[in-house]
Amino acid sequence: MSISRIIILVCDSLGVGELPDAPAYGDAGSNTLKHLSEAVGGIFVPNLEKLGIGKLTEVKGVRSDLPAMGGYGKMQERSAGKDTTTGHWEMMGLICEKPFPTYPNGFPREILDPFENAIGKKVLGNKPASGTEIIKELGEEHVKTGRPIVYTSADSVFQITCHEEVVPLETLYEWCRIARNILKGEHAVGRVIARPFLGSPGNFKRTENRRDFAIKPFGPTVLDLAVKQNYMVVGIGKIEDIFSGQGITEAYHTGNNKDSMEKTIQLVQNDSRSGIIFTNLVDFDMLYGHRNDPKGYARALEVFDKQLDILLKNMKGEDLLFITGDHGCDPTDVSTDHTREHTPILAYSPSLKSNVSLGVRETFADLGATCAEALKIPSTLPGKSFFQEMAYTSSKT
Repeated sequence: MSISRIIILVCDSLGVGELPDAPAYGDAGSNTLKHLSEAVGGIFVPNLEKLGIGKLTEVKGVRSDLPAMGGYGKMQERSAGKDTTTGHWEMMGLICEKPFPTYPNGFPREILDPFENAIGKKVLGNKPASGTEIIKELGEEHVKTGRPIVYTSADSVFQITCHEEVVPLETLYEWCRIARNILKGEHAVGRVIARPFLGSPGNFKRTENRRDFAIKPFGPTVLDLAVKQNYMVVGIGKIEDIFSGQGITEAYHTGNNKDSMEKTIQLVQNDSRSGIIFTNLVDFDMLYGHRNDPKGYARALEVFDKQLDILLKNMKGEDLLFITGDHGCDPTDVSTDHTREHTPILAYSPSLKSNVSLGVRETFADLGATCAEALKIPSTLPGKSFFQEMAYTSSKT
């Protein structure tokens, strides 16, 4: 049976062990999944277990000796850095040889001066910081003055946080578009991110109205090739933002993992069109990895696993599911930054082989190459497809 629909679930930051070059990034010994499972005394994820996640790294509470429902392996990132944008782009065949710029000392005046002139306000902050901590530190001053808080991290991001009752969301988003237009050339950061919050001093809380304004992909991806072949490409969560709308035919900006999975399941159940459903599950990274919260991460994985059970039961014979990550973010690490790790690749279709070891893939782009072959999309983009490793011979189809 041929494949007509592909579902990609990106568990944002779900790493499964350090890459060979992790020490160069300060990430020696990182292993998001292994360490969070140890920190909580074991996790209960029976569906991920059946898909073979326990075969990729030691996961407390998860068996490694069961035959997998489909294919299982790990992927290495060839792109420089450990950023959300580069990770997703590489999955779809676009490899970044040069990392996006970072700003460990804050942004220079050549960026801030035109930004402040354009919005008519001076900024607060301008330093690397935790998003939750900087609103504790500067939120009250922002509410009093209306000046936006600008900050960054170890990632290539220009983040603007404002109180929704002080700066309307559309104004915040427009400020992000202004920043995106300024941040070009040597200052072309991977993402400008709107980080709105609500509450009062001592009780500020970020909302789910985050928006990412990513740099536009500098070349075609498998998503573009799919659209050219008249396939649907649905982005759920921040997928449309990550690809700056390129190669996306429709998008749903969901607020959290639960909403994103519910939308994915709804489409699998009710939409018969051929193409790609591409979902990012941001909570793992945003709420738990960056906040060094292994308990929260573990709980989120268990909730995801329950929703995964519903998705698996609704898949049709021509569906192909991939579960992966875009980088690591070890919640037991000393920092709160992303970690340079392998990511899982779990593949399942009712019409493909079970218990297939996919080994260690040399690039995330192998996922995109596999999508292209499965959907019969002509492609010369980087990556080596593993579709034939899972397909039955023609005499058995």
